[in-house]
Amino acid sequence: MTRLEFRSTAALAIVFATRLLGLFMIYPVFAGYASHLSGATPLLIGLALGAYGLTQGLLQIPYGLLSDRTGRKRVIAGGLLLFAAGSVIAALATSIGGMLIGRTLQGAGAVGSVVLALVADLTREEVRTRAMAIVGMTIGLAFAVAIVLGPALGAIIGVPGIFWLTAGLAFAGIGVTYGLVPTPARLVRHRDAEAVPLLFARVIRNRELLRLDLSIFALHLILTASFLAVPPLLARSLQLATGNDWMVYLPVLAASIALMVPIILLAEKGDRMKEVFLATIALLAASQAVLALWGGHAVAVVAALTAFFTGFNVMEASLPSLVTKIAPADAKGTATGIFSSAQFLGIFAGGAAGGLALAAGGAGGVFVLTLAVALAWLAIGAMMPRPGRYSSYLARIGEVDPNTLAELTGRFTELPGVVEAVIAPEEGVAYLKIDRRRFDADALARIIGA
Repeated sequence: MTRLEFRSTAALAIVFATRLLGLFMIYPVFAGYASHLSGATPLLIGLALGAYGLTQGLLQIPYGLLSDRTGRKRVIAGGLLLFAAGSVIAALATSIGGMLIGRTLQGAGAVGSVVLALVADLTREEVRTRAMAIVGMTIGLAFAVAIVLGPALGAIIGVPGIFWLTAGLAFAGIGVTYGLVPTPARLVRHRDAEAVPLLFARVIRNRELLRLDLSIFALHLILTASFLAVPPLLARSLQLATGNDWMVYLPVLAASIALMVPIILLAEKGDRMKEVFLATIALLAASQAVLALWGGHAVAVVAALTAFFTGFNVMEASLPSLVTKIAPADAKGTATGIFSSAQFLGIFAGGAAGGLALAAGGAGGVFVLTLAVALAWLAIGAMMPRPGRYSSYLARIGEVDPNTLAELTGRFTELPGVVEAVIAPEEGVAYLKIDRRRFDADALARIIGA
């Protein structure tokens, strides 16, 4: 990776993080604050918490397509302005209706897919996977920092202050976009990083990808619904003063990250992905059962939260990897776009369903809901075939004579370790799905050179 590629990737990762910090800092403090707003009910509080997921899930793919026509930076800046406007409305809201409007408008600034497309524009094929991994690690770090920082900041500047800070972060993101990120010489629709409408039907019909979409939907439904019940549970069981939740979240998240690493290594290196996948869902279900049954006991609550965040982090790391392994060679961007939309729709569903469960049965009702979702997810996951140890590989091939396209594709497919090959002539790129244990990169280079 060149210095310019690394700088561009790091800057765009910061843009991604500025949005996520603002969104996730609210999670641990939102339910308690929103309950004091005019007109608040458990259902409306849940809807307001998850509202940004609805607009985010619906708009991020269209924004990506729009950026192909009008330019990446323009769409990113417009999305961040919408996000800032929603944050300001939420900061000024005195009623749950106003908060709902603000959160919905925050989600309308759905520029994640555009940021990833710009990363692809500014990196070469051979380093693009590494660049995307840098962005992915930044997302995970932003989530962990936000969950710890939210309660601490809430005690100092209040929840409205967090929304004002979020608006400021959005403007900082615009500054980084225009000040540190180069403008690409040309815009290309990269099939490994962007959704392609012509491939939607093909991806949606893939049962294994659909199972992963349902998995990320269920994971974020459980996460969002849980945050309607966990903060008051911590206050009661651990006798925590307002704003001291971070004292629990910090060691819990640190322990969960430490536990996640060997689990991911076992799944990837030990070829135990399916077993780890099912065991992780079972761990998530067990954490919800413990919170439902023993939510009044401090030790049980801390243990359950450690188990939950361990399972959550494992899934957040492994599900995108599974999407890459299973997606058709030329449809990784489309599969990832639909997967990401399912994640945000799960956030919305978690807020709505969690609000209903909270109204019907209090905190216990929320955990019964999340346990039921986890058990249904486990039943669906049990039918998953063992995933192959495949990965994506992009090869720059330059201009291709249309008359030799089929022949060249066939020659790529016949190479050792190549499971699937698709050539995109408009990009001058061959998209391969490979088994790295058998793949011969030198043989591929010889064909391209010839």
